Amino acid sequence: MEAYKYQKVDAFTSNTSIGNPAACIFLSESQSLSETAMLEIAQQHKGFVSEVIYCSSHKGIFLTYYSSECEVSFCGHGTIACMYSLVKNTESLLKCSEIPINTNKKGALTVYNRITEQDAVFISSPSPNYLATYLKPIDIAAPLSLCNEDISIELPVEVIDAGLHTLIVPLNTTPKLISIYPDEANLKEFCQKNNIDIVLAFSTSAVDKKHIAHTRVFAPKFGYLEDPATGSGNSAFGYYMLKHKLWDGSLCSVEQGGNNRIFNVIKLNFQDNIMLFGGKATTRIDGVYYY
Repeated sequence: MEAYKYQKVDAFTSNTSIGNPAACIFLSESQSLSETAMLEIAQQHKGFVSEVIYCSSHKGIFLTYYSSECEVSFCGHGTIACMYSLVKNTESLLKCSEIPINTNKKGALTVYNRITEQDAVFISSPSPNYLATYLKPIDIAAPLSLCNEDISIELPVEVIDAGLHTLIVPLNTTPKLISIYPDEANLKEFCQKNNIDIVLAFSTSAVDKKHIAHTRVFAPKFGYLEDPATGSGNSAFGYYMLKHKLWDGSLCSVEQGGNNRIFNVIKLNFQDNIMLFGGKATTRIDGVYYY
């Protein structure tokens, strides 16, 4: 049994919002974990966090992401959680404005340190891939426990990959968006059948008008119904908004969440033709994990 530096960090916390929990395991230069071990540790965390992030410093900063079901191609909230904590608590990194990192599936990305100015870090999202889809509102309504007329016909349904295959679904009203509660098994079957990683439903009318939109993200493929605050999904949504002229790319924020919760806040900024998503994070547990 070996001891690993461990933190539970909630990403995209804002004021009193709960954020999105991630477990961060920091590997020293002499430590490594097999794929089997990383999946097993993630399975041990099922119901406690959405994903486990493994941060290695063997040759620079290298991140690998696992849910309880499988390795995840990219985990935005996990990257925010891990890097906010690492930058804030590492003197040499705190002095850097830009920090290169590598991810196991999506390659090189950049962390932008804005802790002093905005109490946040921003991450460059993977380059977008606009994927063809034949899905129509009539195909999507039932898996999301919606009626056909709940889905807008003024904006299209699209699939954009900015880290994960994200099905983007425009809804007509924010109250309907906030209140939906899909059946997890049915939605998982729909996602697997259509090669969808996550489903992002949105309304352009936020509850708090200082935000540009309200989103909810569902991720049953990864072993849980809903993601309470999402980096990759909202990055895909940022590209969607740019494409359909819903946003000019300047710094903005998106609120995310359903009924009976304080909404989490994700910041977006389109800078030098790169989508940045950002936020702060709160460390809840700081200790050691034995495996």
